[in-house]
Amino acid sequence: MKNVYEQFFYMKYSGGWSFAEAYNLPIGLRNWFFERLVKQLEDEKNAVEGKSSGGGGNRQTLTPHNQPKAPSNLRQ
Repeated sequence: MKNVYEQFFYMKYSGGWSFAEAYNLPIGLRNWFFERLVKQLEDEKNAVEGKSSGGGGNRQTLTPHNQPKAPSNLRQ
């Protein structure tokens, strides 16, 4: 029974479900949504960790050809 309440808490806290919505789902469907929510949050965590550690992603190096131009009234 504790595992069921853990699912309810997790679905409410991370998924935005109400207790009644989670409670009234058929067990198989609730398990699917719970497992899918866990997968989604893990994927998001991995994406954030991958980008913050410099492991890939789009990078752009500024060169004289692609630097943004200062507004004319602020140029020296």
